[in-house]
Amino acid sequence: MSFLRPSQLPLRGSARAPATSAQLNLTLRVRLMSTAPQYNYILASRPADGVGLITLNRPKALNALSSPLFEELNHALAQFDEDDGVRALVLTGSEKAFAAGADIKEMKDKEYSDVFKAKFLENWSLVTQIRKPIIAAVSGYALGGGCELAMMCDIILASPTAVFGQPEINLGIIPGGGGTQRLTRAVGKSLAMELVLTGRNFTAAEAASWGLVSRVSENVLDDALAVAGNIASKSAIAVQAAKEAVNIALETSLTEGVRYERRVFHGLFATKDQKEGMAAFAEKRKPTWAHS
Repeated sequence: MSFLRPSQLPLRGSARAPATSAQLNLTLRVRLMSTAPQYNYILASRPADGVGLITLNRPKALNALSSPLFEELNHALAQFDEDDGVRALVLTGSEKAFAAGADIKEMKDKEYSDVFKAKFLENWSLVTQIRKPIIAAVSGYALGGGCELAMMCDIILASPTAVFGQPEINLGIIPGGGGTQRLTRAVGKSLAMELVLTGRNFTAAEAASWGLVSRVSENVLDDALAVAGNIASKSAIAVQAAKEAVNIALETSLTEGVRYERRVFHGLFATKDQKEGMAAFAEKRKPTWAHS
């Protein structure tokens, strides 16, 4: 798709007319449309103010996580992370499968030298470097890499149909996208050991009872978008600071974590949103965030 440059705008009479504000805005919109990325394995949209939605879209493969899909996912996440108009993200799949696992057809003939030299699966961890909160809306199968991808997100909401599991042991391998580490932190050593060593699947209800998911929801995507919308209505800088502080709790001791939290808390007193938020509270009105 082409777009008009200011020099190509229509003439009035014998002289070139200056571009109006409306014409320039239209030009910019068309330009953005023309440069929007075209994905083959995911869908990216903005369904609500401040909310970005990414849908895994390999229906015939039950959203199996191939390398090309993950490259597109990382690209879309990075784009949303850089977009100041997006303050919270939702990641979902289909009703049948969030993601049924890594793409076994892609992996089955690889040799050690192939996966080692290519740093195979290393780029999966880029999901965890996104600063904005990511909510996973999980329906159907979330197995192997799909379970790992859900655990990389910040909040997991699950449909009653969701089925989780780390069945890699049945293929003669172990989880390679962080499954042994994140599952253990979420549910504890004994249960994680059982799930990883037996490869058995577990239900959404079980996942909720263990604290792996926030809750089970009949309308999981709608609820995930509602949570994202709620988060997007807060101060973006405070939300990102809070996400960072919670994640630190998994990486360090309690003493160091509390010290880190306090430093971030102190730092937010240098922001416009701290001033606005406290002033709005004192004046009994809704805050108008500057997100800075």
